[in-house]
Amino acid sequence: MKTQVAIIGAGPSGLLLGALLHRAGIDNIILERQSGEYVLGRIRAGILEQVTVDLLHEAGVGDGVSQEGTVHHAIELVFKNQRHPIDVTHLTGGKVVTAYGQTEVTRDLMSHRAAQGLPTVYEAKDVALHGFDGASPYVTYEKDGQSHRVDCRFIAGCDGFHGVSRASVPEGAITEYEKVYPFGWLGVLADVPPVSPHAIVYANSERGFALCSMRSMTRSRYYVQCPLSDTVDAWSDQRFWDELRLRLDPDLSSRIVTGPSIEKSIAPLRSFVAEPMRFGSLFLAGDASHIVPPTGAKGLNLAATDVKYLSQSFIEYFNDKTDAGIDTYSERCLRRIWRAERFSWWLTSLMHRFPDTQGFGQKIQEAELDYLVNSEALSRSLAENYVGLPLNFAE
Repeated sequence: MKTQVAIIGAGPSGLLLGALLHRAGIDNIILERQSGEYVLGRIRAGILEQVTVDLLHEAGVGDGVSQEGTVHHAIELVFKNQRHPIDVTHLTGGKVVTAYGQTEVTRDLMSHRAAQGLPTVYEAKDVALHGFDGASPYVTYEKDGQSHRVDCRFIAGCDGFHGVSRASVPEGAITEYEKVYPFGWLGVLADVPPVSPHAIVYANSERGFALCSMRSMTRSRYYVQCPLSDTVDAWSDQRFWDELRLRLDPDLSSRIVTGPSIEKSIAPLRSFVAEPMRFGSLFLAGDASHIVPPTGAKGLNLAATDVKYLSQSFIEYFNDKTDAGIDTYSERCLRRIWRAERFSWWLTSLMHRFPDTQGFGQKIQEAELDYLVNSEALSRSLAENYVGLPLNFAE
């Protein structure tokens, strides 16, 4: 088999890249080691920046988010048992975020790819990348007991943190930066109306962090900070709802509608960047290159902007016959990535209880939050980062 771009990974970043390349007339194939059902079963982010929404429309898959997404203009911060709204739309000259789950984004992209008859190989085993130090790379894999080979011009590694793409880079060619946080998030998905009309409520309390977010007007995603040593089995639904109430202000606490959990899991938090993001004919995008704590809602959005830069680079190479885009891809992405890493680290540090966040540390967090909600300049900085930096930021 031969194609122009072999895409590793059928998550939202790989599928979005495939859709953008197809619209530009560039052949591509997607290889995914898991089944389609497994990919759809992964519960992830649900807040989309306007840049990401625009990219879905550009790729021809914007109907779902237009019809089912919920546009939001503000977030809320809770500390010292009081709630403070931040009007992000006013502070950013009209920008918004949209609540629309990653599962729905992935389903829309999968359906679009299937309708276009584009090749996607699910349950591709033993995927291996070859020859990407030159101009004639290829990918091998096993499917139904048969060996297959895909020759291509470029390989796009969109297969996540644990994927084969970054792992295939020779030792010493990549530099990794990482910070692991000393706690996790216990998340519950439930078919209950959101506690607030705003997209997200961030809560700082002496008991630890909590977050309230919506997936739709009838489905909500809630989180509480917990020790990494905790297990899901130790958290009954009742214990979760009781703890969540204790971390919110009294008014919000009284408004929570509880229900059985559809999904419950504990996720560790880390900040991670691998650079550069290009190795000859291999390009990394999304979680294959970087991870952010979910606090700032940047993971899916960063992956989408990586894909935008990468699709532009490939389109320029094949259609305009220039190497300029592929030569600057890593640099352009990383400048934006590190800004998002900084924002996610800052918000995580501000809102969570760390081992030393007792007494003095808690008071410092509360003082900074008080300054934040009463300073238009600092509130604007939060709002600008929350709605997402413009695509041309890295130019």
